[in-house]
Amino acid sequence: MKQFPIALQLYSVREDLEKDFEGTLKKVKELGYDGVEFAGLYGKTPTEVKSLCEKYGLIPVSAHVPFLDMMETPEKIMDDYAEIGCPFVAIPYLTEEYRPGTEGFQKTIAGARLLGEAAKKRNIQLLYHNHDFEFVKLDGKYALDILYDTVPADLLQTELDTCWINVGGENPAAYLRKYAGRAPVVHLKDFYLSGEKPEQMYELIGIESEKKEENKTFEFRPLGKGMQDFPAILAASEDAGAQWVVVEQDFPSMGKTPMECAQISIEYLKTLI
Repeated sequence: MKQFPIALQLYSVREDLEKDFEGTLKKVKELGYDGVEFAGLYGKTPTEVKSLCEKYGLIPVSAHVPFLDMMETPEKIMDDYAEIGCPFVAIPYLTEEYRPGTEGFQKTIAGARLLGEAAKKRNIQLLYHNHDFEFVKLDGKYALDILYDTVPADLLQTELDTCWINVGGENPAAYLRKYAGRAPVVHLKDFYLSGEKPEQMYELIGIESEKKEENKTFEFRPLGKGMQDFPAILAASEDAGAQWVVVEQDFPSMGKTPMECAQISIEYLKTLI
């Protein structure tokens, strides 16, 4: 098995970052992570963030930046993350008006091309991070495949989230191999699902809904504590040519804190790679 470098998507420990940005980066390194993927800079300048990564020996792998934020100021966003040293920047999520099945999805495709061009000028590779809603079929084809087929690979590569591929109805390992050569960063995420997907499942990633029914059927789990076959996923990641694997847990579970979940995940992962 390839000895993948392991990053943590910092959204997993966002409350810790809000309280102590530097101390949280230090702890992430102490847990054994090689790099980090950002989801906001918490008021820090790119220069400050770069300095802290260097101080604690963390590689700035990538950043999740909201689609509309990037569309508003694409040049500045790419300049900031180029200064930090991120080789990748990802579109992390689509609000409902830009998702497949709406008129806005064509704007998403056009926007991905524009952002990919802005990134390429700065030697950054744009990625797209999926959820499960891209696994709706349009004219018999998954919307996620339409996106990747329409935008050239030099402008847009994949950041396949293995949890959402599974929830979307596909085998994560098989889907990774489908995008061999276009999958430089892979999101490792575990989950437990009992029965049907709840309507409120996106509240677990910070997306509020009007309905407030308690979700009892779906939860994110530390790696190795849920339903994913990670040996198979890691083998497929190697076959696909992945450069990094990224641990992400959108919401803690099992009575553990976010940092404890991050620790459980990397300790499990170290038994496999």
